[in-house]
Amino acid sequence: MTRVSWEKYFMNIARQVATRSTCDRKMVGAVIVRDKAILSTGYNGSIKGMPHCDEVGHMIENDHCVATIHAEANAILQAARHGVCIDNSEIYITSSPCWHCFKFMVNSGIKKIYYGEFYRDDRIFETAGKLGIELVHLKDI
Repeated sequence: MTRVSWEKYFMNIARQVATRSTCDRKMVGAVIVRDKAILSTGYNGSIKGMPHCDEVGHMIENDHCVATIHAEANAILQAARHGVCIDNSEIYITSSPCWHCFKFMVNSGIKKIYYGEFYRDDRIFETAGKLGIELVHLKDI
């Protein structure tokens, strides 16, 4: 048996985290890592204490469910809530980040973004290049 790469290992975990998602339109998972250690995880779901999309339906604006907090944002928020520093970390996400989550990641100190499928927003690529943030598309992992 061959050991999986670190990239595959953490992306597999992100996929497992996505199974906790409560938005059945798109299940996304995120794992924040530094020095091969998991710092935080997150999945997309409703505001804490609010009903979930898969229970009451979606709040759709511009073909997007706005009732949910994205997986990346939830991973950052969980780290903050528990006092975990994520500066100079990496993140593994099952889908590429939206523009807002990309900005959150940059300002929280995440330096490298691994993503599975591409999802919607290509503004992240030019800005990442300007800022020295590495974006890695893990296509077949």
